[in-house]
Amino acid sequence: MQQKICALVLTFVLALTSFGTALAAEPPNAVQSKLALIEQDTYGQEQTGALIDRINRLERDYDGKHRSGSLMARIDAIYDEVYTNSTTPSVLMNLNAIEWNINHETSLRPVQERVSEMEVALLGKTAEGTFQKRISTLSEASFGTKEIPVTPVSVPANTLVKVALVTPVNAKNLKVGDTIEYQVAEDVFVGDTLVFTKGSRGEGTVTKVKQAKNFGRNAQVDIDFKNTKALDGTYVTTFIGEEAKKEMQHLAMAAGASLAGIAVLGPLGVVAGAFVHGKNIDLPAGTELYIQTQTDTTVYGVQTTYDSAAPFQAAAATSSHSENNDTSVYNDNV
Repeated sequence: MQQKICALVLTFVLALTSFGTALAAEPPNAVQSKLALIEQDTYGQEQTGALIDRINRLERDYDGKHRSGSLMARIDAIYDEVYTNSTTPSVLMNLNAIEWNINHETSLRPVQERVSEMEVALLGKTAEGTFQKRISTLSEASFGTKEIPVTPVSVPANTLVKVALVTPVNAKNLKVGDTIEYQVAEDVFVGDTLVFTKGSRGEGTVTKVKQAKNFGRNAQVDIDFKNTKALDGTYVTTFIGEEAKKEMQHLAMAAGASLAGIAVLGPLGVVAGAFVHGKNIDLPAGTELYIQTQTDTTVYGVQTTYDSAAPFQAAAATSSHSENNDTSVYNDNV
């Protein structure tokens, strides 16, 4: 489905300045904020009450026992259990894998809600016990084993990811620093290993806004699509490079769009549309575009034989970052 991709290609400018490699979600430093994040992702909202009681509840709900050590050490241990893929997959990775295996899509709902919904879907009713025990049961029901088939995989640089805007982009309502949320629109595989799931979120940041003015001065919005969340919770550095721009042009042409006057500019990958005089930028939620990975990145994926209906399966684009040295202007008239 070429949902509003033509509008994207013909009506706004994206300047990309993403650099770096994959990152785990940066953990907050303060005890309170770190605990609040875990509670938000577990129960849907920050809890109230004494700090020790809140920690005890999380430990009880996840593992059925209390840890020893300082409050910070206990919070760190819960954080690692929920978010970090080290010796074992994190809680969130396991949930993402199971949820995808059921729905071929992942969500951002809290752990408590997702576990209950998947139990009803797979087992017919909600179960009792710790989250870890219930997730293990769900894994066995979904994959046939208590251990989900997780494997490290290298996602090549320039791997294409189709995404859709969650936050509308309207130059009249934006300012520098605003966050633009988007989500993965199609599953992405490396071979038979799932690495990005439909529904997974990413965030961009508005770096420049110019309003439409008289005398043909069109609106401009520059957005850095810097981080896209992989299946394992890793934030992978992404941007709009040459491969992504070509894919957007192909999609626009397939939808019958006129590409008259489109210019592809400079080393940062600016896509400029053929504007009418003084045209505003107004892209609703659901507008689709392509981004690509910045560098080779190792993440954990799930081995699967499922074949997405997507037009391609995350084959790395054959060209390297030639756009970093390209300062030419390209005009394509159709």
